[in-house]
Formats: sequence, structure tokens, C-alpha cells
Amino acid sequence: MKKTGAEIMWECLVREGVEVVFGYPGGANMPIYDAMLNYPIHHVLVRHEQGGAHMADGYARASGRVGVAMGTSGPGATNLVTGIATAMMDSSPVVFITGQVAAHLIGGDAFQEIDVTGITLPITKHNYLVTRADEIAEVVREAFYIARSGRPGPVLIDICKNAQIEQTEFIYPEEVKLLGYQPPARAPQADLEKAVRLIEKAKRPVILCGHGVIVSGAEEALLHFATKTQTPVASTLLGLGAFPASHPLALGMMGMHGEAHTNLAIQNSDLILAFGMRFDDRVTGNLKTYAPKARKIHVEIDPSEVHKNVHVDLPLVGDLKNVVSDLVPMVDEYDHDEWLNEINGWKYEADERSIMNWPEDGKLYVAHLIHDLWKATGGGAIITTDVGQHQMWTAQYYALEKPNRWITSGGSGTMGFGLPSAIGAWFANKDQEIWAIAGDGGFQMTAAELTTAVQEGANVKVAIMNNNFLGMVRQWQEFFFEKRYSAVNMVSPDFVKLADAHGVPARRVTTREEVDEAIQWARSIAGPVVLEFRVEKEDAVYPMVPAGASLDQMLRRPVKQ
Repeated sequence: MKKTGAEIMWECLVREGVEVVFGYPGGANMPIYDAMLNYPIHHVLVRHEQGGAHMADGYARASGRVGVAMGTSGPGATNLVTGIATAMMDSSPVVFITGQVAAHLIGGDAFQEIDVTGITLPITKHNYLVTRADEIAEVVREAFYIARSGRPGPVLIDICKNAQIEQTEFIYPEEVKLLGYQPPARAPQADLEKAVRLIEKAKRPVILCGHGVIVSGAEEALLHFATKTQTPVASTLLGLGAFPASHPLALGMMGMHGEAHTNLAIQNSDLILAFGMRFDDRVTGNLKTYAPKARKIHVEIDPSEVHKNVHVDLPLVGDLKNVVSDLVPMVDEYDHDEWLNEINGWKYEADERSIMNWPEDGKLYVAHLIHDLWKATGGGAIITTDVGQHQMWTAQYYALEKPNRWITSGGSGTMGFGLPSAIGAWFANKDQEIWAIAGDGGFQMTAAELTTAVQEGANVKVAIMNNNFLGMVRQWQEFFFEKRYSAVNMVSPDFVKLADAHGVPARRVTTREEVDEAIQWARSIAGPVVLEFRVEKEDAVYPMVPAGASLDQMLRRPVKQ
């Protein structure tokens, strides 16, 4: 039976198991939207294509499935670019489908013609320009396979309008065969044996738990390996939740705003076991002084990441779950009590400086607030964030026990990510409690998606940390630019009235005494809720490793007098 290209696209999405699509219609994808009415896929009408991209990303991260976002040609496609880059930097499997002008018009500067495949070539795992209807089935099948396999990532399909209208025989490809694309599954046995010899000799080992642990589903394998070898586990920002925060071997987050004892452990280790992480600059600090005494084993599925930033002694290239599972029966049980006691000594010293030990002084600190939210939710909510100080405080003080409950923009650092990604996460987990933690700056970038939440009945709670500053930029200007505050003072709308205009219940909180009751009020309402917290204006995130400094050259929070 012949079908139009638009119908074939939806047929393929159904067969790929797609249940929800986030998008915005326009001239170049109108045939796709017309055909959509005949298929059992729920469409979410976003208020801006960037919001749709982040929703699809949040859906993918919360579900482990491929997210789908759509836009029309020209500005519709370019509005997706920030979300595509965000997904690329964080290895999130999202398929983006854009309309394009008819094939015979390409190159003629037609209305809303933009070379989106050219624009997105550096920020997609792969992309396609489809000019004929008979290409669509194979392209969609390949796109989903590429997005979810190996190291996941975004794939863009740009479909010319004539290809959407043309009719052709529909044949669904049962298999995908891509010459030259074969993600490695297992590390060679000889390399595993070399790794075991390094592990046996180590007296001060540390595991670096990256996002790849969650992507590969290696949480259980990691737990078995760490407990058997008695190796402490530090986490990257995106690795949080892969290893239970309450476990005695858990060190917490590493890097620029990581825990002091965690960074000290890395710098004093004699063996680094990097599991599914890429040694980015926010993790390592000064590369010349990074973990100077440590041999390094890098378990990674993407060969291009090996030796890219840090030269390692032994790469184990393969699917992380397979590699770590293969290592578990090969290693013995080791005694690292002396090393763990030394780390605990550093932790005790760091805890004395913690803001959690500060006496009440009438000010509302974000760190206290996040801890209160953690207690109120039992640590079990799905948390999304924008980017900035609140993001770091949430990473530090909302202790995570399970994976896929921490959704934040890591590599790209995209402001405006929090609210839309929370809506996407809700479509993946409608039975879960979901909180979007946002700053007053980032929230305003995608605040229009509140109406999307209302239209869809999305049960997401939004906590806005309002300090009337672009907080993280202000902190850098305080520390490194002699408090010469430039373009960081923010005049914001009345967030309670703004929420009300969108039809969202809202409250303002100014003291810590009000926090618990406000959180419980928000939790009692089915549907979106906004809480605005008027927090301390000039607080700073500690510890902080200055740019270019070693991990152990941290700025520490002053002791409260």
C-alpha cells in the first residue's frame, strides 16, 4: 500500500515505540502535522521550539528511551539548535525532525530556508537531509538506532516538503546495517587482566563515576565492583544518582564545586578508575597537576574520548556495563581501611565549614532550602535544574539514591533547561514527584512553558531561587573581578503574578520558617505549582576550584563566627 512520506514517518515512529512528541507546526512541516491526526502518538504543543527540545531531552533522560522533538524550517529549526547542542554535550538520545522547503527550492533562499543540517553538523551524532519520500522509512529507522546505541546522542532528520507529500510503497526496515558503525561491546581479555594487576597493586584507589554508568545501566555492576574492592566512588555532575549517596563508599561530587574531601582523595590517589566520564575541565582542574601520583584506567565506549584530555595508562574500550561486569569476578576483595579513614578525616574537617552547621541568622540560604526540600520529599523526587549557583547547591544538598532522577544540563550549561525538562520528565514518569529548581535568570528564558504545563496538566513543581542576580556570574565577579558587578543585577517580574497569569498556583517565601509549609502546600496540589524563594543575594557556592587551579587548591567557605 502506498503512503505519503508524512504518513510513513508516523508509521515508523509508532513502530519505534514513540508515545509522545514535543513540537511546533509551521509551513514546511504542515503535511506531517496533518498526517499526525491518524496516529496514536500524543503531541505536546510547546511555546518555543527550544522548550520542545529540552522536553524531549528530559523525557529521554528520565525514561532511558529516545525523545522526539519537531519544528518547521527556518527559525523553527534554528530555535531547536540550543536544545540539540545540550543533548549532544550530555549524550542524550533525541531525534529531531524538521520540515524543509521543497527539494527544488533548496539553494534559492526560499522563504524560511535554512541549511539546518549544515548548522547542526558539529552538534549531532548524525543528521540527514531527506529529499524523497522513499528515503524516509530507512532514515527514521537508522536515526533511532544511532541515537540510542553506543554512546547516545541527538540525530536530526530534515525532511523536504515535497518528500512529505509524495506517495511511495511503505516498507519498514527490520534491520539496520551501517557500515563502519559498530559500537564496541567488550574490552579485550588481555586488557582486563592488565586492569586487574593495576587494581591489585593500588593502595589509594578512587572510582570516578560518570554519566556513562547511568547510560549503560551499569549501576548494579558498579556497586558490586566498589564494595568487593572497597574502592570509594566520586561522581561527576551527571553521574550523581548512579551510586547511592548514603553508601559508606560514596564521596559525592568531584570537580570545580565538588566536595573538598572528594577532590583531595583524587589528588592523593594512586589509581583512578574512570567509569564512563570524559575528564572535562570542570572535573579535572589544571591538567598538569591532575591526580599526579595516580595510574589511570579509563572505561569508555567512545574511543574518541580516550587520551583526549587526560592520557591514561590503560583504556578499556567497550560498553561500561559489560566491562565492569567482566571485571567483578576477576578482582579479589581488598582492604583499604587506612585509605578510607584518611578520606573520612578530610570529610570531617570539611563538614566543620559546612553551611549546614551555621546558626540561623534570619537569612534564607539556597543550601538550607534544598536540604529542606530533600527532607520533605524523602530524597525520592525527580529533580531538574537550570544552570548556575542553584544547580550546584542542588547537586551538593539533594542527595540521590537512584539513577535517572537528576536531570540537568552539564556540558552545555544551558539556562532555561529546568522547567521544560521537568515537563518532559513528567511524560516519562507521571507517577513520580517532579521538581524543577530554577534561578530567576534561567527561569525567565523558558517561562512561557508554564502554559504548556497547564495545557497538559503536567504535575511539576517549580522552585525559583530569586536573588535578583545572575548569581554564578556575580560570584565570579566577586571573587576574580574585585566585585566590579557588570550586567548581573536583575529586575524580574512578580513571579507569583506571572504564574497566576499562566493559571498556575503560586506562593512567595521569604523566611526559612515558611519553607516546609510552602513545600507541603505545593505537593498537595495536582498540577503545576510555582514557589518563589527570596534567597540571600550575595551567597557563594563553596568549595570552588578557580579556573586554572589544581583540584586541591579550593576556595573554602569561611568558618561562621
